Amino acid sequence: MRKANNVFYAYVWFFRSMTPSPSRLRPMRVPLLLALAVLLSGCASLSPQATALPQTQVPAAWSGSATTLAAATSLAQWWQRFNDPLLGSLVTQALQANTTVRSAQAALQQARALRDVSSANLVPKLSAAGSAQRSKSGDNEAGNLFKAGFDASWEPDVFGGRRSALNATEADAQAAQASLADTQVSIAAEVAVTYIELRGLQARLAIARNNLASQSETQQITDWRVQAGLASSLDLEQARAASAQTSAQIPTLETSATQAQYSLAVLTGQAPGALQALLTATGPLPQAPGELALSLPAETLRQRPDVRAAEHRISAALARVSQADAARYPGFQISGSLGLSALSLASLTTAGTVVNALLASVSVPLFDGGAARAQVRAQEAALEQTRMSYQATVLTALKDVENALVSLQGNRERLARLQTAADAAANADLLARQRYASGLIDFRAVLETQRTLLSTQDSVESTRASLSADHVRLYKALGGGWTPEPGTATR
Repeated sequence: MRKANNVFYAYVWFFRSMTPSPSRLRPMRVPLLLALAVLLSGCASLSPQATALPQTQVPAAWSGSATTLAAATSLAQWWQRFNDPLLGSLVTQALQANTTVRSAQAALQQARALRDVSSANLVPKLSAAGSAQRSKSGDNEAGNLFKAGFDASWEPDVFGGRRSALNATEADAQAAQASLADTQVSIAAEVAVTYIELRGLQARLAIARNNLASQSETQQITDWRVQAGLASSLDLEQARAASAQTSAQIPTLETSATQAQYSLAVLTGQAPGALQALLTATGPLPQAPGELALSLPAETLRQRPDVRAAEHRISAALARVSQADAARYPGFQISGSLGLSALSLASLTTAGTVVNALLASVSVPLFDGGAARAQVRAQEAALEQTRMSYQATVLTALKDVENALVSLQGNRERLARLQTAADAAANADLLARQRYASGLIDFRAVLETQRTLLSTQDSVESTRASLSADHVRLYKALGGGWTPEPGTATR
């Protein structure tokens, strides 16, 4: 603030020097004072220095007990770890054609253009103009007047307001770039999760059809036994009910699979039915590699694009506080013109009169009802909001990773136990059907083992799909799907 006051007094002296008086009107006075204005504007600035980010406690390690930390590896293209070419193709296409991604790209271009506008406001403006006038006064003959010349103007950034505006738009552009990366991360994860969901539904659909075939075979055996007088009509009706119940699950699974295909098409920027021919064929469920390279929490925050975006928004808000504060101080403007004036167009360049002018002005805010100070307070409140938003983003990032790790661990244990149950159910179903065919057990036992087999096999495939989706969510939580710019540190 002391530097700003010194600059203000220097400019007061400058404009006093411009006051017309016989002792001050010397030929070299104006050029020297203009040079002084340039030097003063270059050294004066109220732009704030970089401030530390809000203090947020970051744990030294993740709380997952079953998590093994390893050296952090690149997560820029994590979908390639699933070894599914079709998945990689869909993600690549989505990152290029998805409407949300393209909208974020347009927002980045807009932010960069606004930054260029702010940058242009720091340099002098130069324009060319020409005019032709024909006028008549009273009984005098009409006369012509032709003019051509240049106009220049410059507002010295004495108190750093324009420089702060440039810093704010530059930070906005960096935040837009990080937001684009965050959009890419989200879209890649959404494509992968939807694709895994589709493959899981197709696997469950195959299980339902296999069980329906087995139940239909059992129903046929029961029908023969009823005809032979070895079983009652009750057994046959129960067999029909079981087959119909399993058959009713197939349309639901088919509908969900078709909807997943439509979602993938829209995510890749296409009409809903564009990928139906490509995705109708059943494919294997993508499986993530067994090993998991997990970075430390602090490294994860440096990788997350949403954290980067929140950090840049703090820088932008800080610059706008400085811009609002600079608006409370005097503003200066220097303008001039140089041109030719003649009575005919032919003589404009040969015998035209040289016309030049130079103007220096100052604008000092005297009374605005406290609007300028209120604007500073408003920007300070906006800065505090961005700081709180940054802390919320950091905490959300930590929560996302912890939730993904917990879900991953739980589904691993669930899958292991379900696979054991599915193996036992398959053996029980085989034994029950053999004994029923031999007349050793009643039909109720067969129905119970078939229901258990269908339920456990369906649960196994659902959990396998959830486990693969958990890997995707973990990669997303770790900030995978983009390459962070070098030299940016998140504290």
